[in-house]
Amino acid sequence: MHGLVRGENMELGRDSDTGGQVKYVVELARALANTEGVHRVDLLTRQISSPEVDYSYGEPVEMLSCPPEGSDSCGSYIIRIPCGSRDKYIPKESLWPHIPEFVDGALNHIVSIARSLGEQVNGGKPIWPYVIHGHYADAGEVAAHLAGALNVPMVLTGHSLGRNKFEQLLQQGRITREDIDRTYKIMRRIEAEEQSLDAAEMVVTSTRQEIDAQWGLYDGFDIKLERKLRVRRRRGVSCLGRYMPRMVVIPPGMDFSYVLTQDSQEPDGDLKSLIGPDRNQIKKPVPPIWSEIMRFFSNPHKPTILALSRPDHKKNVTTLVKAFGECQPLRELANLVLILGNRDDIEEMPNSSSVVLMNVLKLIDQYDLYGQVAYPKHHKQSEVPDIYRLAAKTKGVFINPALVEPFGLTLIEAAAYGLPIVATRNGGPVDIVKALNNGLLVDPHDQQAISDALLKLVANKHLWAECRKNGLKNIHRFSWPEHCRNYLSHVEHCRNRHPTSSLDIMKVPEELTSDSLRDVDDISLRFSTEGDFTLNGELDAGTRQKKLVDAISQMNSMKGCSAAIYSPGRRQMLFVVAVDSYDDNGNIKANLNEIIKNMIKAADLTSGKGKIGFVLASGSSLQEVVDITQKNLINLEDFDAIVCNSGSEIYYPWRDMMVDADYETHVEYKWPGESIRSVILRLICTEPAAEDDITEYASSCSTRCYAISVKQGVKTRRVDDLRQRLRMRGLRCNIVYTHAATRLNVIPLCASRIQALRYLSIRWGIDMSKTVFFLGEKGDTDYEDLLGGLHKTIILKGVVGSDSEKLLRSEENFKREDAVPQESPNISYVKENGGSQEIMSTLEAYGIK
Repeated sequence: MHGLVRGENMELGRDSDTGGQVKYVVELARALANTEGVHRVDLLTRQISSPEVDYSYGEPVEMLSCPPEGSDSCGSYIIRIPCGSRDKYIPKESLWPHIPEFVDGALNHIVSIARSLGEQVNGGKPIWPYVIHGHYADAGEVAAHLAGALNVPMVLTGHSLGRNKFEQLLQQGRITREDIDRTYKIMRRIEAEEQSLDAAEMVVTSTRQEIDAQWGLYDGFDIKLERKLRVRRRRGVSCLGRYMPRMVVIPPGMDFSYVLTQDSQEPDGDLKSLIGPDRNQIKKPVPPIWSEIMRFFSNPHKPTILALSRPDHKKNVTTLVKAFGECQPLRELANLVLILGNRDDIEEMPNSSSVVLMNVLKLIDQYDLYGQVAYPKHHKQSEVPDIYRLAAKTKGVFINPALVEPFGLTLIEAAAYGLPIVATRNGGPVDIVKALNNGLLVDPHDQQAISDALLKLVANKHLWAECRKNGLKNIHRFSWPEHCRNYLSHVEHCRNRHPTSSLDIMKVPEELTSDSLRDVDDISLRFSTEGDFTLNGELDAGTRQKKLVDAISQMNSMKGCSAAIYSPGRRQMLFVVAVDSYDDNGNIKANLNEIIKNMIKAADLTSGKGKIGFVLASGSSLQEVVDITQKNLINLEDFDAIVCNSGSEIYYPWRDMMVDADYETHVEYKWPGESIRSVILRLICTEPAAEDDITEYASSCSTRCYAISVKQGVKTRRVDDLRQRLRMRGLRCNIVYTHAATRLNVIPLCASRIQALRYLSIRWGIDMSKTVFFLGEKGDTDYEDLLGGLHKTIILKGVVGSDSEKLLRSEENFKREDAVPQESPNISYVKENGGSQEIMSTLEAYGIK
């Protein structure tokens, strides 16, 4: 999500955000687009238009791969979505409050592309994403929201994980728990990873170790429970509403297009054939980066020990320099090359990077390594192959001494150029060395072990040649075509277990100039599934053996009759009343009447009747909404939709209060249903309670909502605590305290008030940017969800009595500023007792006239 992603000349190592995962996702997008049956791949990231970074990061669209002539593919693209302040680069630790805005922008893009592709190749029927794949924690949360809004499968790749990093930082003892969270926003990151696990059908890992030692730390994943549930499904036994994402190991691929034929052959002589005894005596032209590196050396002909990483403490470069400096035989035999990102001035680098580089320079001086260590300031991404070739030409070794390495893509790259490797034994390199059999593993904390391994490979030419040969022989296991075949095969299987939806969009010529979802007439969502299923939802063997290309190319066939068409008429905007106005006893306050009247009057004074649709979004049941509106003489027919029970149900007053059955199907994914009742009643209280303290609130219960009444004064668990306990049991739900904390609504994972409004936005063709939310200053525990995004928000001061937010999360968890923008141009306030005129003035300030 961070935005420093581009197809050419990637700035790897620029800062802590630009590691190997940037290269990984770009190459994955290209490789997938070149796979038969894949129509288009979009890589979404943040748009940055700032003098701090290159102008290319501000381009809305960048083509990554041009489709072959005559193919059905559209190619792959980087799509840059604006979110947050466009004129400055925002580090990933500060992006969390802007995620809802990114989700809304991404949703607009996906809807537009679905319609465009449908018009080109599918007879006007939109083509929706085959899968949405989130990379890293923040994009994982985005993918979870998008998958819920569109009802398509989600896949997750963590790359590096927050809980693992948190534990390591605590063990080092250099920084307190509070400072860790303040610096890295680690609690917010961990919750995003947990949310991603909740929504994901499949998690792609690079190694087995990542599953056991890293994902195993999370509440949302238990490897024993996952295996048990898989067995139950295969045997047709009920899983009692429990779900675990499937973990699959698919090693990253490598782009071999830069590897030349001669790279896999025996080195043609050594450097002496190119450079004389004096390094300035060049016999044949050499790559510029070779000259840049060799200028550091007294004797450039010695074997090169190459380390390539960003200057990060976790990469453990200082231990490598110490190991080299304290081993005299190694210093006599070899040179050390440190490629540590790009820099102009160390003083201007991020603090963590500058500290590492300064320590490296001090160690070079301490051990007097001048003439033996190269540390060039700049290199281009396109020059990296030549750096590997230099090391191979000198019969050198590549080393990755990281404290923990999730995978180790550079190890595969080095092997492709014929370099033996020395790597950390912590993480992915264990699997790589096992597969390639081309090097040695070491304890990254053991300097002696590092120097011994390097010396062994550099000094023993027979061992060096054997490792080189093995690496080149086995490197095909890490090709991108192999990766894509495995990936799509697993995705096909996870799609078969996920409900899919189709959205038909009919042409309406009158709105061709609209930048919202155009051509809307019948856009009903209809539930369908492919293949024949057994009672427990698994595919039979015959269906499972369908060819992969057919599975990708074939569109879901529409079964059954078309659902009812819900359309309130042509609207240009939506006004949403989501004021959680309750008294201390949890009863709806009478001022809701005044709020609604002022909003409708302001709407009439601006765009006029018919152009603005009204939606009421509440934590109450439909019957409670009907009762309070009748009591206060509110005409429910003024509203186009009523969102009830915290977003688990949608009703249409102009359709005789008909429930949206499509939406019920839309949100049912992973809903435990009856299985949640007994569990939540056991978990809700922090201490034993009387029988009538916690009771089922039957009048608000429905097929998609289990409502619990909480007597005042009873101590109940916070949302984060309850969610953790449910996750550990494999139960995936959304939990909302409402009615001044006197009621708990347990609803489907994909249901919420904000997701219900996104659903209506797509269905009615009204962008979220053309929606205005009316809120109080506080509310239910889902209040924060309603504050972020592309929509405009008007906060009415003084209208809410008691709220439920004290039960949202504990003090140890992340803070509101990590979830909601502190200063947003989309949030405005109307003072207490402000009437329709002040609301109208605020709307005009938003450009709504």
